[in-house]
Amino acid sequence: MSGKPKSMVLGVVGAAVFAGLGRMVLQRILADRAARDRMVTPPLDAETRAKISEALRGARRR
Repeated sequence: MSGKPKSMVLGVVGAAVFAGLGRMVLQRILADRAARDRMVTPPLDAETRAKISEALRGARRR
């Protein structure tokens, strides 16, 4: 007198989707952290800042 056996497919698919999304989030966090760590710029000296400023001012005049 047992009822219909319950299918485990839905549970397995749900677990796989959840694990996949978690893995994607983790990879994104690690990639963002690595990119942030690699994009370190040295401080600019006054001469370099002046050149950049002048170049930007010249570009705005056009």
